[in-house]
Amino acid sequence: MCGIVGYIGHENATDIILDGLRRLEYRGYDSAGLAVLNGSGVQVHRAEGKLLNLEKEVFRAAPKGEIGIGHTRWATHGGPTERNAHPHKVGQVLVIHNGIIENYDKLRKKVAKDTSRVFESDTDTEVIAHLMDHYLQQGRTAFEAFKKTLKDLEGSYAIAVLHEEDPDHLYLARCGSPLVLGVGESSHHLASDIPALLPYTREVIFIEDGDYGILSTDKVELYGEDDKAVTRPVKHISWDQSMAEKGGYRHFMLKEIFEQPEAVSQTLTGRLGKAHKEVILEGMEHLMPAKGFPFEKVYIVACGTSYHAGLVGQYLMEGMARIPVVIDNASEFRYRNPIIDKKTLVIAISQSGETADTLAAIQQAKKQGAKILSICNVIDSSIPRASDETIYTQAGPEIGVASTKAFVTQLTVLTLLALEWAGRTGQLKKADLEKAAGDLKRLPQKIKQVLDLNDEIKELAKRYTEVRSFLYFARGLHYPIALEGALKLKEISYIHAEGYSAGEMKHGPIALIDKGMPVLVLAPKEDATYEKVIGNIEEVKARGAEVIAVASRGDKAISERVEHVLYVPKAPLFLQPILEVIPLQMLAYHIADHKGTDVDQPRNLAKSVTVE
Repeated sequence: MCGIVGYIGHENATDIILDGLRRLEYRGYDSAGLAVLNGSGVQVHRAEGKLLNLEKEVFRAAPKGEIGIGHTRWATHGGPTERNAHPHKVGQVLVIHNGIIENYDKLRKKVAKDTSRVFESDTDTEVIAHLMDHYLQQGRTAFEAFKKTLKDLEGSYAIAVLHEEDPDHLYLARCGSPLVLGVGESSHHLASDIPALLPYTREVIFIEDGDYGILSTDKVELYGEDDKAVTRPVKHISWDQSMAEKGGYRHFMLKEIFEQPEAVSQTLTGRLGKAHKEVILEGMEHLMPAKGFPFEKVYIVACGTSYHAGLVGQYLMEGMARIPVVIDNASEFRYRNPIIDKKTLVIAISQSGETADTLAAIQQAKKQGAKILSICNVIDSSIPRASDETIYTQAGPEIGVASTKAFVTQLTVLTLLALEWAGRTGQLKKADLEKAAGDLKRLPQKIKQVLDLNDEIKELAKRYTEVRSFLYFARGLHYPIALEGALKLKEISYIHAEGYSAGEMKHGPIALIDKGMPVLVLAPKEDATYEKVIGNIEEVKARGAEVIAVASRGDKAISERVEHVLYVPKAPLFLQPILEVIPLQMLAYHIADHKGTDVDQPRNLAKSVTVE
């Protein structure tokens, strides 16, 4: 997500910080800033947009100092403006932060009791600076105030703090967001990712969750969650710059596949309540009354991968909340003259928020009186600006053209919506909702278990590098995942692939089956259609197909019917699509990698489709 850079040593911090921020530009961002401290005080510079804008500001002011912090921001709370850029300064405290402070609104109210306090941004981050300043005014030392502030925070964060009257120390903390130290000669570096460190040192310390500490020129002091001093090992990094940007992975796509546990965790942050027993979707009060569901019709409009997410959403919303939902390709929606009025809710799904067809669809729907709810990953992009309300997926920048973590976080948001609506319509009781919220909280850990299949899938993929065609099939809630698996394969490997509803195989597609054709089947044992899917497997095997099954862990019987089984953890039905799609992403990736195609930038495709 955002980029963090910090430095304390004997060289000009400005140059080092700007260089580090440049090396983190690949992560994506919408504003940037830095603060440099010297004997005369602190200089803070911030700019909207690209790093070049900040560099122009810095060039004019030429700030110098031997300690400083810098940040590139991917907007979450508050738009991508200069006033929301980091660092935030309150009194003598300067803060940069990655992640999301779940209880920031409660903390703002806490410090706002001091009538002299004025919040100058819309961010959750600024409250960190106010809290620390609040505790400083109570007579605490800077380090004591920092520790006290951390105890108040709920959510995920990587934090770096400067104190204007303490030019010898840089404060840091990590909870859920990456942070790494670079060990130099009479200097220390801090960054959210390794590329920012490589020109200066190859010796790094990976800060662990719950760690906090102090950096000086010649010393690192780290403490664990129990406030006891800890020592973390120094590791040597041999990666080149390109490898470092990809976190040691061969491609951005593979890196982003492995980022999915963290991405889903970020999406859930602040949306499951303090005890993780309820679904809380902020801002929905602009569309919904306190109770009940006010709309007679729901349409979902999207394109490509987002359309497949919408199909899953349709199944979830109808199945859990018993609300009728129509889904349309955004490119076709306005050309069929849909029946829309002020009792219609249109849900627009777009990773970039700039998808031209989807934007045109919601503009048409607004003209006909509909309310618009968008699901998007990029704050303040065109589609959110045209919407009545937006739920941001918080997946962070996605660089690979073939969407992975953006898709999984879209599914996560749609699941949250379906549960919230099921509560509104009375289809799920409080106990059921609490159980579902608990299952969602455990989802990132289950995703990590699925990622353990990577080596197995990498080996399996070699078998299919030269095939000319691939079929995917499934039933019910799993059918959209078959479509998405086929789309991923054709996008990056250029192998012809199609997804089908398993019940439709005998109505035409089965004519394509011949000896050795690979067919991937989604067959979770918990699903009511399991026995029918087993029958579909027998049908294609009788015609010579080679079958790969994605099945529930513990289902030994299916291994007797197919050539390969990829087992995923057992989970409630509504979470299975998220777990099932990850092996399909990995299979597509490894087949494409074995073929030698350009995985991150496949031919003829763009990350954001801004033409109709």
